[in-house]
Amino acid sequence: MARETRRARLDQPRAPRRAVVRSPYDPETFGRLSERISRFIGSWRFIAYMSAFVATWMLWNVLAPEDLKFDEWPFIGLTLMLSLQASYAAPLILLSQNRQTDRDRVQYWEDRARIDRIIADEDFLTREMASLRLAVNEVATRDFVRDQLRELIEELQEADSPPPSTPARTTKAGPE
Repeated sequence: MARETRRARLDQPRAPRRAVVRSPYDPETFGRLSERISRFIGSWRFIAYMSAFVATWMLWNVLAPEDLKFDEWPFIGLTLMLSLQASYAAPLILLSQNRQTDRDRVQYWEDRARIDRIIADEDFLTREMASLRLAVNEVATRDFVRDQLRELIEELQEADSPPPSTPARTTKAGPE
């Protein structure tokens, strides 16, 4: 009966379903951890450690006495461990690559915005330089000002010099 009433009530919204439970971990923390692991897996140190581990495993299982060997000739246990390590490493590496791609994308957009600002500034400065060149053509140049000053100095020197006159008369006056 309750089922029929639910179907009959089309004028009311359905009851909410259970919400998807979000995982309790922080994606950024997990992302940073995956990047650290990926950096370590991609290092020469990891290759050296892994090579030493595999060599030790194989030597132990080849040279050890029969009762101490734990992985016989085809090394199925070693193969299983390496496969398990690869199955965890691959997604971590892909996750860190995706995060790096996101950072590169953000850096690309920031670089593009910076370049756009530089181009706008360059255009502005080009227009300002052009307007200054036009303004300088209307302003007196240095050579013009020098010539004008030289002419004024010559006129002032001519005005200060005494006019050419007749020789001055000298009178001899004796003591009186």
